[in-house]
Amino acid sequence: MMDPTTDNAGPTTDPRSSRASLEALRAEIAKAVVGQDPTVTGLVVALLCRGHVLLEGVPGVAKTLLVRALAASLELDTKRVQFTPDLMPSDVTGSLVYDTHTSRFSFQPGPAFTNLLLADEINRTPPKTQSSLLEAMEERQITVDGTPRPLPEPFMVVATQNPVEYEGTYPLPEAQLDRFLVKLNVPLPNRQDEIDVLTRHAAGFNPRDLHAAGIRPVATAADLEAARAAVAKTTISPEITAYVVDICRATRESPSLTLGVSPRGATALLATARAWAWLTGRDYVIPDDVKALALPTLRHRIQLRPEAEMEGVTPDAVINALLTHVPVPR
Repeated sequence: MMDPTTDNAGPTTDPRSSRASLEALRAEIAKAVVGQDPTVTGLVVALLCRGHVLLEGVPGVAKTLLVRALAASLELDTKRVQFTPDLMPSDVTGSLVYDTHTSRFSFQPGPAFTNLLLADEINRTPPKTQSSLLEAMEERQITVDGTPRPLPEPFMVVATQNPVEYEGTYPLPEAQLDRFLVKLNVPLPNRQDEIDVLTRHAAGFNPRDLHAAGIRPVATAADLEAARAAVAKTTISPEITAYVVDICRATRESPSLTLGVSPRGATALLATARAWAWLTGRDYVIPDDVKALALPTLRHRIQLRPEAEMEGVTPDAVINALLTHVPVPR
């Protein structure tokens, strides 16, 4: 693992090779995880946008394995926290510990001081502990005893959660959901993918030994920084900006919703569309980029009316309906 502190001289990696390195993440992760290409793409987009990811799916669909494979494919420091009902905020952020030799308190960093933090089953822990990540996600720092302590760069939280209707879960509050750049639904595999999974296990694949599976680092912090610099140069026309605003404003007027997308959500959609445009090899954003990232970027930022929820309406259905009605720029 490389030192999480990065060189301030700036990235020297060629953006074209950086794009190739990030695209290689998909092939590397596929050595361990079968049939989750859209989810892998969402993780790469979040990396490019300096954002955080919420993965939702039933137990057993390889959410944790997916994140571990991503970490193994990146030359970055990573830590994992299993969120449980008795987990305390200091177990995540760190705390002051009294040193009997010096008769002074010293700060012991928690697992949040890393590049890639896997918050496993984040909705298994009460809101008090969930909120311990808010400052880290938004400010990229953790304050203990009045002293702010910066987190390493890059820093990314990937949280997994079971569907909220499962017993023993605590739904994330809207303020924390809004801090996640994207929410990715991890579906059950189709029949052929499930056959491939079982075939790999029968051949000796061990999900706890990714090194034996052949996963190696294919991208570095320098690649990531160069890619982010290239994404920042991707052109966004005024028409695209207005299109993003119109989509988000339409959610606030939808009769199916009690809560629409905030301006922060609009900013997030613009950022993810920009990153996707760069990943696909363009230096400008088109409406299809916005449509492609609308669901993962917005689905967790809206709230259904109870009557709409009872009728079986889903956030994805509302967003898809709005996308068909909002005029597309020419």
